[in-house]
Amino acid sequence: MLKRLATIALWCVAPVLIFVSAKLYDPYLVMIRGWGHVALMISELAGIGALLVCGYWRRGGVAGKVLVLLWCLAPLAMLSAVTVFHGRKHAVLHAEGRRAQELGRHFIVGYSSFDEIASLAAKGLIGGIYVTRHNIEGRTADALRSEISQLQAIRSARGLPPLIVAADQEGGIVSHMSPPLTGLPALATLAALPPAERLAKAEEFGRTQGRELAALGVTLNFSPVVDLLRTGAPNPLDFNSLISRRAISGDPEVVASIAAAYARGLEANGVEATVKHFPGLGRVQADTHHFRADLATPVAELEATDWMPFRQVLARSSAYLMVGHVAVTAIDPNKAASHSRRVINDLIRNKWGYQGIIITDDLVMGPIYEHGVCAAVVEALNAGVDLLLVAYDGLQFYRMYDCALGASTGGRLDETMLNNSLARLSSKIPAAGRGE
Repeated sequence: MLKRLATIALWCVAPVLIFVSAKLYDPYLVMIRGWGHVALMISELAGIGALLVCGYWRRGGVAGKVLVLLWCLAPLAMLSAVTVFHGRKHAVLHAEGRRAQELGRHFIVGYSSFDEIASLAAKGLIGGIYVTRHNIEGRTADALRSEISQLQAIRSARGLPPLIVAADQEGGIVSHMSPPLTGLPALATLAALPPAERLAKAEEFGRTQGRELAALGVTLNFSPVVDLLRTGAPNPLDFNSLISRRAISGDPEVVASIAAAYARGLEANGVEATVKHFPGLGRVQADTHHFRADLATPVAELEATDWMPFRQVLARSSAYLMVGHVAVTAIDPNKAASHSRRVINDLIRNKWGYQGIIITDDLVMGPIYEHGVCAAVVEALNAGVDLLLVAYDGLQFYRMYDCALGASTGGRLDETMLNNSLARLSSKIPAAGRGE
């Protein structure tokens, strides 16, 4: 009986190990990187050894042999995943020439290894870095400041534009640089104040964050959130977006006034603001970290409500615009806004007339992988997106850059869109270096 149960367990575990091994470098498995890979390989080899010792190959008949072969597929799948990853990484690190650096300017990348990100920065294969909690946790502000300064010195020595240095310091529950930076409350706490007072406090809020971020060398903050607050029961499947706890207000005028004042405070210290997450997460139920979301509200209604704070803050500041992975079904039902030409170029660029910097929300999210990573990267660049954010798992950069490079080599990138985007970035990057 025990051997039968063990055999059943072995049949059940083998497909799981094969799947995990084949998907070794997918972002959902980031927690088993490093020593986890070693432990997984040891477990698989130990399992194969145990099957052979217990006679599954010699005495188990056809079923026993199939089971052993099935277990052998797991380390082969791991070897294949490792080979593909390192082959792609090698190809990216050896990309050379003007086009390679031009493509690199479109990427802002999160990192864990300083040496790895320094190599990418030196080769001009990235346009910016994203620093977050794991970059500063357990360290002093001076240590991170020195690290950023070293990266900027590398760029300067190579004659490359300064790196954009981005952080996500909204206040409230999204305060990834606190501690050591001051932990401020969410901007929503200002919404009930008298108009003059809330504007003054919002600007001071921005000044405080801008001063502290600039002292680190951060030049771009992914804030403010201008999604409208919606009443009603919270979505029990919203584990990460949590817009009900991050949105300023349900009143578009209040949101716009607070967000614009906050952006002025950031800009006064040389830190650019980012209004997010267009086309708005307030009305959607799905958590776009994991699932595709559709926004089915008529465009006329969105223009008068949800989109009004975006347009007003962009008109009153030099803020970047972050576009999320929500499909506006009335405009483009097949693609999320983050890589939709109809949304980026036709609506935002042409109809609204916004010619500032557009950045995607983190591309390391479920809807992008569901759509197809390469397709989303190419579509975003061809739509007129300026910056592609690779935040949660920086190693995904190699895959995404390789997609862009392959599309460029194959003539699948819109040269007009790329040239316009590079012009926007070139006009902005000197300002982005003020916080050094």
